[in-house]
Amino acid sequence: MKFLLVDKMYNKSIILFLSVFLLTGVVWAQGDFPPVPNPPKLVNDFTNTLSASEKDRLERKLVAYNDSTSSQVTIVMIRSLGPYEISDYAFQLGDRWGIGQKDRDNGVLILAAMEDRRVFIATGYGMEGVIPDILAKRIVDQLIVPNFKMGNYYTGLDKSTDMIFKLASGEYKAKQVTNTGDHGGALVFFLLFIFLFIILPLIKNKKDNNNHMGGRGGSIDIWTTIMLANMLKGGSKGKYGDFRTGKGSFGGGFGGGGFGGFGGGSFGGGGAGGSW
Repeated sequence: MKFLLVDKMYNKSIILFLSVFLLTGVVWAQGDFPPVPNPPKLVNDFTNTLSASEKDRLERKLVAYNDSTSSQVTIVMIRSLGPYEISDYAFQLGDRWGIGQKDRDNGVLILAAMEDRRVFIATGYGMEGVIPDILAKRIVDQLIVPNFKMGNYYTGLDKSTDMIFKLASGEYKAKQVTNTGDHGGALVFFLLFIFLFIILPLIKNKKDNNNHMGGRGGSIDIWTTIMLANMLKGGSKGKYGDFRTGKGSFGGGFGGGGFGGFGGGSFGGGGAGGSW
């Protein structure tokens, strides 16, 4: 009888231990930090929001970009941030996982808290120059948030990562470029661009408002913002290469092997977020 009682107490202890273990294993989803994925992945959907095929397509695209450039763009989708601000959570998660290369800090993290309906793009130290906060904010506001509002989560992530690729293209080649000091042509081009794409549309929209009691109000889209930021950095091509709206080298099919793991990159405080 004593042995039977001891055996029951032992079994209850095992059940209690396993319950505590399982509970602690999912606590991170309520606001703590998820462990580094094993095996390592660049697309980590802990909410099962994306389908298997959508995750696979995004993963192959991000792996191909990592293989070609060494820059690591990572997507993390969690349920809730808990007590954390999304920016703080993103920076800490990027550091803990070591997204990007240690010697370049060339990581980008797209973090989405699905129950909180918040999203944030965090940039590593080495990516802050090519993806400044103002452009990260444009990507969030014009590519991610509108698609997320309609439930098009894959589309928002697919378009935003494409835009990040375009902005970051030529980043490490730019280190070999020296400025000649001749910006006269760039200034003329800049003034012409301002006149054609900002002043004229404003005049046209004002006339439309007078004639039709409506109009779009002359809003500036993301491509205009990118072009302006690019030219302010030094001309139509500028320091960071030529931005094109056509398909880049990552617009087609993807091949290669799987993701080999994060490289120990660091995050400082660059980025921007929004809600839907």
